Amino acid sequence: MNNFETIQIETDLLILGGGMAACGAAFEAAHWAKQHNMRVTLVDKAAMERSGAVAMGLSAINLYLGLKNGKNTVEDYVNYVKTDLMGIARDDLVANIARHVDSSVHLFEKWGLPIWKDDEGNYVNEGRWQIMIHGESYKNIVSEAAKNALKELGNNGQYIERVFITEPIMNGDRCVGAAGFSVRENKFYIFKAKAVLDVMGGAVHVFRPRSVGEGLGRSWYPPFNSGASAYFTLKSGAEMTCQEVRFVPVRFKDSYGPVGAWFLLFKAKATNAKGEDYMVTRASELEKWAPYGTAKPTPANLRNYLMMLEVEAGNGPIYMKTDDAIKEIVANIPDEKEAKRKLKELESEAWEDFLDMTISQALNWAAHNISPEEMPSEIAACEPYFISSHSGASGAWISGPEDLAPADKFWGYPNMTTVKGLFAAGDASGASSHKFSSGSFTEGRIAAKSALAFCSDNPDPVVVGDAHIEELKQRILQPLVTFEEHKDYANDADVNPNFIKPRMFMFRLQKIMDEYAGGTSVGFKTSKALLEKGLEFLQYMKEDAEKLAASDLNELMRCWENVHRMWQAESHIRTILFREETRWPGYYFRTDFPEMKEEWKCFANCKWDPETGTWEMLKREIEEI
Repeated sequence: MNNFETIQIETDLLILGGGMAACGAAFEAAHWAKQHNMRVTLVDKAAMERSGAVAMGLSAINLYLGLKNGKNTVEDYVNYVKTDLMGIARDDLVANIARHVDSSVHLFEKWGLPIWKDDEGNYVNEGRWQIMIHGESYKNIVSEAAKNALKELGNNGQYIERVFITEPIMNGDRCVGAAGFSVRENKFYIFKAKAVLDVMGGAVHVFRPRSVGEGLGRSWYPPFNSGASAYFTLKSGAEMTCQEVRFVPVRFKDSYGPVGAWFLLFKAKATNAKGEDYMVTRASELEKWAPYGTAKPTPANLRNYLMMLEVEAGNGPIYMKTDDAIKEIVANIPDEKEAKRKLKELESEAWEDFLDMTISQALNWAAHNISPEEMPSEIAACEPYFISSHSGASGAWISGPEDLAPADKFWGYPNMTTVKGLFAAGDASGASSHKFSSGSFTEGRIAAKSALAFCSDNPDPVVVGDAHIEELKQRILQPLVTFEEHKDYANDADVNPNFIKPRMFMFRLQKIMDEYAGGTSVGFKTSKALLEKGLEFLQYMKEDAEKLAASDLNELMRCWENVHRMWQAESHIRTILFREETRWPGYYFRTDFPEMKEEWKCFANCKWDPETGTWEMLKREIEEI
């Protein structure tokens, strides 16, 4: 540990993360910081070009209202989001993103993102809110603009990559920075800031994945998103919301290829093995979940639910009828030559859908001799993820904008958590689902502008004591020390009574969450008894986390990633246990409370107290605006 250099960096606004929300934050912050001579520092665990949920690219922008054409309104979008989340969403937060998002999309196009256009020059819609893009380089284009904005600040703009943030730095009830380490060099970092913006993404591999063995690490949501946002806000004492709302996407089986373009653009149907459209044959099941079940479009979790009923009834595999969808489109073209041309175009679009964002799915098709225009492909429900920018909602409880938020949901600065000086956006902020890539970028812009206003109002320099810095350094680097002290006890590093390696720790966490918190192996079902048992095992894991060991910097990162996952897991179990109903069948089922209850039409929030180490569970009212 003595060979680690301690580097201290002082700034005004500290942006933690490198995904779409971080890029939006950097772009917006640079504009306001330049006007007020403020410093902005962005710290990314990876490299911004391929960091975050859009790392591999996308084939569509899932949030674009097109307000200028008058077809949609902000209110339309708020209603859609609330319905899809079974009534649980913050109107003020969703509306604030929706009213600004179109301008962000126009920026992407200005920066060079190819957006599909029809013959009249209009964007091509995949669905009501989605537009198609040629998006393999989507993240590169946006990150370049973000980095250029920071460069324009000169010495006041700083971008640091390959530094993993592990801990918030607190001064009483205020967040004044963050601590972390380089994953490439023996360097320990202390960042001191007047405001901190947490945009470090959601969490994957908290639950045991369907892909094991040679496929270990494969997931739909990026495997390097490991719960850093939730850990950071929880450890700082911030109130959290919707920690029970995990997202279970239905994707092409084994390679996790998204199904959106097939459902929305190609109008494909999903059927059971008998060829039955279960959305039709099981439509009566949706009436049990009114008013959301009878709404159009059907909420994502209820579409999952009907599919899961088919699987439980032994009617699998479930197929996406890619072949029928393409044939039906071509069949409506009378001219044979034009039909052949269209068939080649659709075939190309089908492959590009995956080559833009899930290359492994294209490889899977090729490996299994699947031609999408000739045969269907299997689809399945994935393991659960924590991603509040999609159809989940877990994240920090934040202040809304002054002009939209109810009085009890505005506390001075939009997007500030309940901890002074700590802001959140993207997957780090909760109760504002369906922001996706463009909305996350937009929320990053909103949060950065707000955080700089906080800096302006709180100009005093930040002080972090030397003793506190040394304590953080010792604790964060301890896994390296533990390994060196005990590595010679056994000839197998994975079998040592003195420590546990991060890989084995992750396997244990995933087993607990899968079996007790409603993972894939138990059909997403859980109960009070199971959750309490899982919580008991998590307490043992907390004790064992003190014995995590790392042989190098990469394993040190893995150690802390799993600690972060463990905190996300505990907040999840505690909140599912608190909410005594089943509100999101298809995401999880409480077998002891199998129905939706009106008294639970509220936010289920939680808070960890840094002083006492205890958890508090809270109900927060849903207010429509």
